[in-house]
Amino acid sequence: MGAGGWQWNDAWIFVSAVIAERLERDRAMHAALPVTGASLADVLAAADFLHHAVPTRPELEESVRRLAGAGLILVEDDIIEVAAAGEQLWRTRPFSGLSSAVMTLQTQLNRVSTPGESDWVLDEQTYHTAVREYSLRLADGR
Repeated sequence: MGAGGWQWNDAWIFVSAVIAERLERDRAMHAALPVTGASLADVLAAADFLHHAVPTRPELEESVRRLAGAGLILVEDDIIEVAAAGEQLWRTRPFSGLSSAVMTLQTQLNRVSTPGESDWVLDEQTYHTAVREYSLRLADGR
């Protein structure tokens, strides 16, 4: 991954988590449901939207572990939430629009934080279930 600093994939997954969580928050509020964070399938969808690619299991696992270890996201099973420190980072980033949000965020991450390490593990079955769920959404036009 490099010299220990934040990598592009870390920023890609973070921005994807922010987008996914906000979409889920909006859906939950409109349906009068509790807000619970974004599923892995939601994060994969946002990642694909941003970069026209779905992160591999190792890419996703490593970035989530680094982001969670730094206190920027919270992860439980297959639900990801942006932590208060992550919200602060997102709100105080230089605004650049979505087309360059990942690169801007990577720069911002390297200025204000260092990657952490959590013990979260993304097993193959959970990853493939999330990919399958995302693929079914695409097939249904959602």
